Amino acid sequence: MASRLARAGAIALMAGCAALVSGPVAGQNDPGSDPTGKSQQGDVSVTIYNNGQALVQDVRQLAIARGRSRIEFPDVSAQIRPETLSFVADGTRIVEQNFDFDLLTPGKLMEKAVGETITLIRTNPATGAETRERAKVLSVAGGVVVQIGDRIEVLRDDGLPVRAVFDKVPENLRARPTLSVTVDSGTGGRRPVSLRYLTPGLGWQADYVALYDEAKGTVDMQGWVTLTNNTGTTFEQAKTLLVAGNPQSESVRGNPRYGRGYPVPPPPPPRAYRGDVDSMGTESADRERLGDFYLYPLDERTTIANAQTKQVSFLDTSGVPASKIYTRTVGWMQSDNDPVKASSEIAFSSSRNGGLGDALPAGTVRFYQRDARGTPQFIGENAIDHTPMGSRLSLRTGDAFDVAVEATVVNRVKISSEEFERTSRYRVIENGNVRQVEVQEAKTFYRTTMKYRFTNARPVPVNVELVQSGLDHGWWSHDFRVVSEPVKGEQLNVDRRKWTVPVPANGDYEMTVVYEARY
Repeated sequence: MASRLARAGAIALMAGCAALVSGPVAGQNDPGSDPTGKSQQGDVSVTIYNNGQALVQDVRQLAIARGRSRIEFPDVSAQIRPETLSFVADGTRIVEQNFDFDLLTPGKLMEKAVGETITLIRTNPATGAETRERAKVLSVAGGVVVQIGDRIEVLRDDGLPVRAVFDKVPENLRARPTLSVTVDSGTGGRRPVSLRYLTPGLGWQADYVALYDEAKGTVDMQGWVTLTNNTGTTFEQAKTLLVAGNPQSESVRGNPRYGRGYPVPPPPPPRAYRGDVDSMGTESADRERLGDFYLYPLDERTTIANAQTKQVSFLDTSGVPASKIYTRTVGWMQSDNDPVKASSEIAFSSSRNGGLGDALPAGTVRFYQRDARGTPQFIGENAIDHTPMGSRLSLRTGDAFDVAVEATVVNRVKISSEEFERTSRYRVIENGNVRQVEVQEAKTFYRTTMKYRFTNARPVPVNVELVQSGLDHGWWSHDFRVVSEPVKGEQLNVDRRKWTVPVPANGDYEMTVVYEARY
């Protein structure tokens, strides 16, 4: 109980500490020590990557004394990676650098006061009278322990208001994250000083807003860059460049030397479903490239405030051809317990002609569609990876309400090697090669008859893309055959075959397919 009271007293005391500093303040002549002062950043450029890393370049005009001196740079990232620092100034070499990331907080102020003498001000709640006592701080482990004259006292939450007044701000306790550099200069005078460093805590992703017009078969799409800043520092009027890609870098997540009171933001939640790229594009976008990455510079300088999310437009196009498709993938040759709703997807292209005309950075596409009153309504969303221009995408928006597919195993029977050999002309694949077989060694084979029933409660006909997977069994059985199919199928790969099946309005359709294989 006493321990809890001590901790409560420490919290209550610390809550009022920060503003109660009297006497000379360390670094008071430095405007960077004033948390309410103007930013000391210079000409700032920020390059932000998709992996939560950023490159900050800051050019400041500073007076440098001849010989050895120390220069302080407030307003750097609180998560700066000091080992990545580059310092450039004419006629000047760097001797030593220090990063002061202990920021001015009530708790830190009390911690730094251990062994020092402070003033305690107690207020009588009945009379309002104040009493002052000088107290030496002995410990803050689990509570604040002080020595007042000849007695030792543990500050408790006893209902009496207590404030602490400190004589000064301790050394290395800063109002802002500050980098100090010891330099040796051959000449004195004012000159540009360039800082360049990497920092976690800055990130971006693309977000897309798509308005789908089913009647016209088009989509209007806006692309937004969403910036997030958790570095503990605001970057004022920064020239901002975004890089679509993830350069290899040392992982900083969870590394305590990069925490510094500003935790690295957690990774985004895993995507439950990621949109399909039906065909990967081969067109080059009209954007600047850096190595294997695309660059997306913001048109104007922008202030990226700490603990802020900012959105900037980078794509705005309308009337792009798009279509709704219904799909169902059957994972194995077995009967469904119940009909399965088809997946509702919207397909479009990122090509220059007849598409969005741009490479698409990774992000989330959110689809809207107008209702009968003309009001856009949300109909689903999906995530995409970095997608080159010229790609064909099919993004799932949800389950279809009115369209379903039910798969049923009509029968599965054993057949002889001779029967299997007679259908060799229907062979689809064997060990990666199509071929005819003259003599088949004795094995056990099966003939499986599958029936697929499609139902459509919509007032218009629809096409359903049915995919049967589970056809290839690896080393055990690469060999399967499609003996009969009423609709010509397309072999997507050794494991998957697709049929595009027309289903009438307010009607159904049944398709029977016969397979032969060693299973």
